[in-house]
Amino acid sequence: MSDLPPKRSIKRWLVTTNHKDVGVLYLSTALFFLVFGGVLALLFRAHLWESGGSGILGGSTYNQAVTTHGLLMVFWFLSPFAAGFANYLVPLQIGAKDLAFPRLNALSYWFYLFSGILVGISFFQGGSFAGGWTMYAPLNVPTYSPAMQATTGGNATILALILFTLSITIGTVNFLTTIHRSRAEGLGLWNVPMFTWSWLLTVWMMLFAFAALLAALLLLATDRVFLTQYFATDQGSGLLWGHLFWFFGHPEVYIVFFPALGIMFETFQTFTGRRLVGRKWVIIAMVLVAVQSFLVWMHHMFLTTINLPIKTLFMATTIGISLPFDLMVFALIYTMVKGRIRFTTPFLFSLGALVLFILGGITGVFLGAVVLDYEFRGTYWVVAHFHYVMVAGVTAMIGGLYYWWPKITGKMYSETLGKANFAVYFLGFNLLYFPMFLAWETPRRVFHYGEGLELYHQIATVGAFVLGASFLIMFYTLGKSLVSGPDAPDNPWEFSRTAEWAIPSPPPLDNWSGRPSYASGRLEFVDAATDGGAVAAGETATADVEDGGHEAHADHASIWPFGIGLGTFVFFLGLGGLTPYIGEFAEANGGDIGATADPSVVYPVLTGLGVAILAYVLFQFGREQFEAPEMAIAERWPFGGVDNTKFGVWVFLASDVVVFGAFIGAYVFMRIHAGWFEWSTVPPSALPGLINTYVLLTSSFTVILALVMAERGNKKGLLGALGATVLLGLTFMGIKAWEWSGKFAHGDFWFSGLEYSIYYVTTGLHGLHVLLGLFVAGFMIYRVLTVDAYLDDERPVEYFGLYWHFVDIVWVFLFPLFYLM
Repeated sequence: MSDLPPKRSIKRWLVTTNHKDVGVLYLSTALFFLVFGGVLALLFRAHLWESGGSGILGGSTYNQAVTTHGLLMVFWFLSPFAAGFANYLVPLQIGAKDLAFPRLNALSYWFYLFSGILVGISFFQGGSFAGGWTMYAPLNVPTYSPAMQATTGGNATILALILFTLSITIGTVNFLTTIHRSRAEGLGLWNVPMFTWSWLLTVWMMLFAFAALLAALLLLATDRVFLTQYFATDQGSGLLWGHLFWFFGHPEVYIVFFPALGIMFETFQTFTGRRLVGRKWVIIAMVLVAVQSFLVWMHHMFLTTINLPIKTLFMATTIGISLPFDLMVFALIYTMVKGRIRFTTPFLFSLGALVLFILGGITGVFLGAVVLDYEFRGTYWVVAHFHYVMVAGVTAMIGGLYYWWPKITGKMYSETLGKANFAVYFLGFNLLYFPMFLAWETPRRVFHYGEGLELYHQIATVGAFVLGASFLIMFYTLGKSLVSGPDAPDNPWEFSRTAEWAIPSPPPLDNWSGRPSYASGRLEFVDAATDGGAVAAGETATADVEDGGHEAHADHASIWPFGIGLGTFVFFLGLGGLTPYIGEFAEANGGDIGATADPSVVYPVLTGLGVAILAYVLFQFGREQFEAPEMAIAERWPFGGVDNTKFGVWVFLASDVVVFGAFIGAYVFMRIHAGWFEWSTVPPSALPGLINTYVLLTSSFTVILALVMAERGNKKGLLGALGATVLLGLTFMGIKAWEWSGKFAHGDFWFSGLEYSIYYVTTGLHGLHVLLGLFVAGFMIYRVLTVDAYLDDERPVEYFGLYWHFVDIVWVFLFPLFYLM
């Protein structure tokens, strides 16, 4: 399947892989989750109208509403809304026809959508997760939750977050490959538009931050579904969760705000008619923030038992990370001072975002000081500060929606309605959040407060409804534009300076009729029929061609990303309900895991059905012939020596390093906390681990041999080497299964104690990687047998080898940790 149905067809949106379509899907879905999370916020703000806690919500429903509101806004609205802009605009801004891996781009969207549906369903499974959006231990495990919420509904929320992080990981690999390897000729990194720069740094942060979150969520999911003991004990579990979560959580602030900054940079330049003052210094400042964001996480843990010198060090890093932001703020101010401002709707929202962010940043300095943090932590001061920063980002992104709306839809909107939207929005924002500074003594996540604070909360509730009304105005304004607005010119803004404004509104399917080039210092379109001479921006050029004069054809449609998303959704939906079965097994074997709900046969059936769907659609995904050719001429510094897929594999493995690093770090942390030499060694003998080490190292050799055979075009040799790799992998899994079964026979299960949980989960994650590698190797053998694959192009064998060698290297670390120490 390669041709796209028309946009009015539902089928179009199920099969599309085109980056602009995926961008529209992200934007519209994120706005839906904005409404979902906003309605929850209005519910609990209405509840807080009175101080005694006798409002419209009970304690449990209030906690669910607050928790789900936070999760939806942080995960399912903020980042995906920015991702929608990035999907639509980044290829246009850098001169690419699409993202490097279009099918994976579609898959990232379907994972995102189905993860959000899973959250919605959780309310109908006994109750959604209610432990706060930060999910602090030990309140995040079944022992401290109501029975049904501890299993089905709460599990569904955690599994939805895992599915969301998988979506993010796929997207980051795609964007990093695209931006680093698919820039138009002559477009160096220094010269890419500021929005693309902001998104590039965002996805680099996402790659490592969300990998840490994925590790934390996987550990939490094993606690909730399989009843392991990571966060159910008093052996440092609260600190462990804090370190893992906030290593993600603080970069997430910049992950959310950087795209908003990029939008502010673009709109300030356009509506002041001036290039951003200190542009290169702003880029350097953003790079510094991106790096430093991983060095400040412990300032969220000032109230824990971490010693004072460490806290002081992190107070210093917190102050240090504010300095580059000062530079960015002054750059925006000086750009206004030196320009001629036009107060359009996009600029008003961007200017409002700058004002709100300054206030949010100043109030955040209070929380960066250890002494003041002792007073403010856990109060509404944090709530107000957090929203003045995060929702300031939303403010800028609404400005971005108005800014690029003519490009995306080909329609103009009413400036009068847009400015009215801003006025109501800005009033509602400050009415809602500023009183929270005054009512700072209110404890967070508590459904009642002192009587003296009632007036501030009532003002905030009024502000919440005013802010909600502003979004109704926005939807009306944009809806009216879509239905009856005047047609937009290709470039409605006089001083816009990025490439997306050089093509029609909305852009054609393949973006460019010629090959974009900046070789002359300005945007031109090269006549691809001869690939020589240039056509000025805005003029017509012939279709792009590959080397040799043959027209390049990129596919745009595939149903299999949707199928993979659906299969994963069904699998996770079933997995979340298996806890009662595990609980019965645990109780029958002496496990003290607390009460669980009665098991339902529906969930095992759904789990099996999900596995069956995934097996089929993944097989078809692998078989599908889908063309996504690399750009023949592009700027690829500093990664010109590798192709797109190899670079993507390296980037993915970099994130997997963080996942395994977090698992190993959790083992080391918990063992040190318990006393290193008081830790009982789970495997009674090192012999099985030693044999498996030799088995895996040998399998690395057979993978290298397979690559050599593929390079020589030796089909029998390739089949033999891949077959040997599969046999060695199965041998590893067989020895591991024998080792585990021996422990089970002695009553040593994963729920028997913390050391058992850590051993089974860590080696189990590695075993899952081995199993996935075996499936890939088996599929490669099928391809060699049926279509003589890899004999003319051995690169897929090399890519598989990179993954397999990584899995082997991880075992080299796990063997001494679990078998020898």
